[in-house]
Amino acid sequence: MASQTESTPRGRFITLEGGEGAGKTTLARTLASRLAGRGLPVLRTREPGGAPGAELLRGLMLQGPVAWDPVAEALLMFAARREHLAKTILPALEAGIWVICDRFADSTLAYQCHGHGLPESVFQGLMGVALGEFRPDATLVLDLPPEQGMARALKRGAPDRFERLGAAFHARVHAAFRVIAEADPARCELLDATRPPAPLAEAAMAALVSRLAELPA
Repeated sequence: MASQTESTPRGRFITLEGGEGAGKTTLARTLASRLAGRGLPVLRTREPGGAPGAELLRGLMLQGPVAWDPVAEALLMFAARREHLAKTILPALEAGIWVICDRFADSTLAYQCHGHGLPESVFQGLMGVALGEFRPDATLVLDLPPEQGMARALKRGAPDRFERLGAAFHARVHAAFRVIAEADPARCELLDATRPPAPLAEAAMAALVSRLAELPA
């Protein structure tokens, strides 16, 4: 990664994770507004997607009729993620922009590994190829019982391919996110997403302040 000049410090990369309907998009908007209010340049983005090629793959994975093999699905996810990283995330960070991303690699670990049974060794290999040593600076994991999340998600309109998967799948994903957060407490904060948006946003900001020195309390 290119070195930063003294006048343009590197931006920070914040990811939001959680199951369907957990409130990631709403929280991303609120956090972007609050960070911008502190004078920080902010970019909101999402996965799969966030770059032209990655958005094409998003359509295939979320709306396509194919029931992908777990390895094939993970390959597509990481192909989209690599495009996103190279074309959107890294250029923004190098320009000093803070990036808030709705899902990142933790979602692949939760959905493809814990949900679909992809061997974690395959996941780790793809991580090394697509991301190298790149990781989020902070990750907020929104914890919501899967039945509540699915009820919210279905109110948004026609379900996508992942939302149509069964209750047992979503229970595995929910448990996986808790494991991910507990395994890396320095990076991850598990947030109670049953709370209304305002107190959830307050807890999220407090978690970021505790992890990112650039954010004074």
